[in-house]
Amino acid sequence: MSGHSKWATIKHKKGALDAKRGKIFTRLIKEISIAAKNGGDPDTNPRLRGAIVAAKAENMPADNIKRAIQRGTGELPGATYEEFSLEGYGPGGVAILLDINTDNRNRTVSEIRHAFGKNGGNMAEAGAVSWMFHKKGDIVIPKAAAKEDDLMGIVLEAGAEDLRDDGDNWEVLSEPATYEAVLEAVKKAGIEPASSSVAMIPQNYIKLEGPAATQMIRLMEALEEHDDVQSVHSNFDIDQKLLEEVAG
Repeated sequence: MSGHSKWATIKHKKGALDAKRGKIFTRLIKEISIAAKNGGDPDTNPRLRGAIVAAKAENMPADNIKRAIQRGTGELPGATYEEFSLEGYGPGGVAILLDINTDNRNRTVSEIRHAFGKNGGNMAEAGAVSWMFHKKGDIVIPKAAAKEDDLMGIVLEAGAEDLRDDGDNWEVLSEPATYEAVLEAVKKAGIEPASSSVAMIPQNYIKLEGPAATQMIRLMEALEEHDDVQSVHSNFDIDQKLLEEVAG
């Protein structure tokens, strides 16, 4: 079962990590600005279109979105962001892949290395763990929101490639190119996802228990609280009850 799915659902329920709207907006603005470097028209820029959809889902004002696009295209002055990935290992040898957007690479790398070391992990060289992940559209839906047969028909017709049973949730996977169509089909059917994004999905998972599980949750929290970390991908799996107790 997917630790990623359960973790995403718990964050959504409790508002953990990104409870402050300002932190959410900061990350979204960075993503919009970087995406807009390749063109300010969302109709011809899929990445920008996805970033705008995510921003609207968080009720970001239209003016904020417009200014972020204009900073990306150079119409307005603003910080220059660099995007790159960092890789590492958590407790129990869990693989961790980070998406970074920052205006100061050296500072960010130093702070992330400190977060790893303080929470039982360590940084790794580029390519050490990234091969374990595949980029996929990932939509997590509570089982109470949809029956399997009904959901299967909706998502497969829209272009999804897999529907997984993940305990309390359904996890819908698709290629990034069909992610928006699948998400739109789900919402049109009146089904509200617990979370949805294009994410790096691991090929397999490492089960953690006891102190290693607790330490892993603390490491995830430390990494996701960092302003320059856009997203964290990992292949841990932890029992739902323990996740809720520690993350709560």
